[in-house]
Amino acid sequence: MPELPEVETIKNELLETVIGKEIASVKIRLPKILKVDESVEASKNELDNPAILFTKILTNAKIKNVRRRAKLIIIELSNNYSIVVHLKLTGRLLYNIIPDPHTHFIFEFKDSSRLLFNDLRQFGYLKLIKNEQIKNLFLKENFGPEPLENDFTLEMFKNILAKKKRSRIKIFLLDQKNIAGIGNIYANEICFKAKVDPARVIGALSDQETEKIFLAIKEILALAIKYKGTSTDAYRNIFGQKGNFVPFLKVYGRQKKKCLRKGCEGVIERINLGNRGTFFCPKCQR
Repeated sequence: MPELPEVETIKNELLETVIGKEIASVKIRLPKILKVDESVEASKNELDNPAILFTKILTNAKIKNVRRRAKLIIIELSNNYSIVVHLKLTGRLLYNIIPDPHTHFIFEFKDSSRLLFNDLRQFGYLKLIKNEQIKNLFLKENFGPEPLENDFTLEMFKNILAKKKRSRIKIFLLDQKNIAGIGNIYANEICFKAKVDPARVIGALSDQETEKIFLAIKEILALAIKYKGTSTDAYRNIFGQKGNFVPFLKVYGRQKKKCLRKGCEGVIERINLGNRGTFFCPKCQR
């Protein structure tokens, strides 16, 4: 699943390409990916057939803004509606790419450009919502703080950890209610950067280890955004290109390979932790 750096990359690219564009029409090939927030006023026929509602609301609307919250992309329209996009496992937003059998939704703009939503496994969705209800949506999702925002401080991080002392640190990092946007790839990399065993119980972490994890969160995520994300599987940016962060991965996907930390002779191991593949060096991560 695309994580914070991948979704942030897509958001940034959409800001550069689709802002101000007017939607001429939409093509809906797979209606089951469409969702309608309960706050949207619509007839029973429109709710039963959301393709009708999406077509009505989106046609002639302009793209006003694009935002990200956690792993969600919010496409704000000029008519007080927004489309919330969740890519899930294999979803992609692609700009001016030729449609294929996995293309399920197409925004056709009046300048003849287009934005496609593709999804091989069909777990992703597009949700229509009134702008004033977006904050309520985030509250319902109960997202934690954004880790790259200035108000996400070491003190805040310690306060969140203090409520989860019995949790293992990697499982903690994956919970969107604790911190928004971190997934399996970056949780592994953060623990390696901090030299902390991902299975460590939070209550056993020292203040120094806690600070190292905090700094690793900031550093790893920012670096991954700089290199436009990690393409170990389905992720592509809006131009269909892979992210460039794979060469910077230190542990993820490197089981049975020598640890890359200077001076360490350890070998990367893979275990299951919280039903997720977990990669770490048993020698330098303690």
